[in-house]
Amino acid sequence: MAFPRTTGILLHPTSLPSRGGIGDFGPAAYQFLDFLAAARQGLWQVLPLGPPAAGNSPYSSTSAFAGNPLLISLDRLAERGWLDSRRLSPIVEGGSSVDYAAVNAWKLPLLAEAARNFLDGAKGAPRARFDRFCSDNSWWLDDYALFDTLRERYGRQLWSEWPSPLARRDPKAIEEARKELARELAIWRAVQFFFFEQWRGLRQYCARKAVRIVGDIAIFVDYDSADVWAHPGLFRLKDDLSPEVVSGVPPDAFSATGQRWGTPLYNWAAMRANGYRWWIDRLRWATQTCDYVRLDHFRGFEQFWEIPASEETAVHGRWVDGPKDELFNKLTEALGGLPFFAEDLGYITPEVYALRKRHQIPGMAVLQFGFGDTGAHIYLPHRLNPDCVIYTGTHDNDTTVGWWHNLPNQVRAAAENYAGPVADGIHWALIRLAQTSVANLSVVPVQDVLGLGSEARLNTPSIKDGNFRWRMQPGALTPQLAAKLAALAEVADRLPPPIPAASADQPVA
Repeated sequence: MAFPRTTGILLHPTSLPSRGGIGDFGPAAYQFLDFLAAARQGLWQVLPLGPPAAGNSPYSSTSAFAGNPLLISLDRLAERGWLDSRRLSPIVEGGSSVDYAAVNAWKLPLLAEAARNFLDGAKGAPRARFDRFCSDNSWWLDDYALFDTLRERYGRQLWSEWPSPLARRDPKAIEEARKELARELAIWRAVQFFFFEQWRGLRQYCARKAVRIVGDIAIFVDYDSADVWAHPGLFRLKDDLSPEVVSGVPPDAFSATGQRWGTPLYNWAAMRANGYRWWIDRLRWATQTCDYVRLDHFRGFEQFWEIPASEETAVHGRWVDGPKDELFNKLTEALGGLPFFAEDLGYITPEVYALRKRHQIPGMAVLQFGFGDTGAHIYLPHRLNPDCVIYTGTHDNDTTVGWWHNLPNQVRAAAENYAGPVADGIHWALIRLAQTSVANLSVVPVQDVLGLGSEARLNTPSIKDGNFRWRMQPGALTPQLAAKLAALAEVADRLPPPIPAASADQPVA
């Protein structure tokens, strides 16, 4: 679909300067939206919002549908009466990075406490809304709550290592577990209710501020997830329930052994046999929780790199055809318009571009990629079309200031020749290039708005530890920055269009 000409900021909620060691959906999120409105920004892009599986990456989740409990604001739960505000007094302010182990240790018990208080005390409209949430979302919520509860019971072992009747979802064993763990399941349903109530509140506020949320969908799901456990037939698993083949990308100029991501590959024949229902449910859910959606690793829908699970690297893989047009035809039939754009960076074949264009799905351009050689010029503004989303950099790149300081002289000279004077910093030069391009959507990571260096990089894909920890400091987004962005948005014709009024129902969590 064609997007309106707009601009916005990429900031994952974990990076918000909320108190308590991690960003959340509380006051700092609303202050950020106030900044976006003052800066005449019409987009807030986030990364996937699911609960992390192994590690802290939002691209590796225990559910394609659930929300990350760590993003729930305890302050808002206390305001609603579900948690005694005195329980929050030891929580510290700020922090420059997220200590996930520490946050999990103190926050999850408080969320469970708030959920118990809610279950025991909620009446009237709050209880009715919770019951409706559980009923409307039982198709994913029941399996997720049971998966998460069993995962904790068995010490976070892989689900395939649980007792066989549970791992293989024997109906009797599953029913007994649901009865035995009924209270725990209700608690984690309530936690998910908190997440989506608070997210709904943020979206209502976004609508009032003419800010649209850009979500993100990782193409693959983690093996240790409720999705693979609940739907093993939709994935390429062996008889012992372990993966037969896994995902990744082949060797290239950046890695002699490629990248072995390790997530199980889909059984596309089984997906086709049931009309791609799981994918339709997944992307319908995405469009109900965000306004626009970025499809990560779009190439995998045309062809994907299949690696035998026994291989330790991605070297001995092969390209295998994906679902191609058939999936997107089914999505169009089920969803109508497709408010998606494709992450189509790197080595992309003509067939991938053709698939994207046939379904009118915009692609991406990253300015940092555009100056290395003549082949890289496809990412520069003079080579773009309106059906494109342009970035200065993404969450996987260094910040623009960090990138600039590490450039070879030849590439830096090319960037200077193209961007012109950089008196107020290379980050502003690239922001102006992005904003004044013909691309309909322009997105700038908040680190580039702030002119931060490599210390603020969010993710380095080749490094497993230390990613997704950076946090913005309180007060960093000033009125002066808002005024500068607003003036640029106005002259570049990127003022945000209004959004139809959302439901006025106030969230109860």
